[in-house]
Amino acid sequence: VQLQASGGGLVQAGDSLRLSCTVSGRTFSSAVMGWFRQAPGKERDFVAHISWSGSILSYADSVKGRFTISRDNAKNTVYLQMNSLKPEDTAVYYCAAGWDTGREPSAYDYWGQGALVTVSS
Repeated sequence: VQLQASGGGLVQAGDSLRLSCTVSGRTFSSAVMGWFRQAPGKERDFVAHISWSGSILSYADSVKGRFTISRDNAKNTVYLQMNSLKPEDTAVYYCAAGWDTGREPSAYDYWGQGALVTVSS
């Protein structure tokens, strides 16, 4: 199973950015997909996850109301729409796939390589 994240970049505070993560190598439609982020010197933190049907969504309090996770099973792709970005959102963002709707990294079996998002003030 391979996960390929894309869409990172350098933006200004208040801007928007959309991350994409494409999955290959195994059935994607039955997997829970999650996004995590890791800032320099910090642990990898949960951002959001979405169930296989899209009916169960969960967000970290720090991004609730600004970020939206979605998925397109026909395209084997999960998205993270990030609006009203803040400097504290700066991190490497990782997509992950698993079969439990957990908020801990250990709940996920497969990881993408990460996409750097830098938000300047």
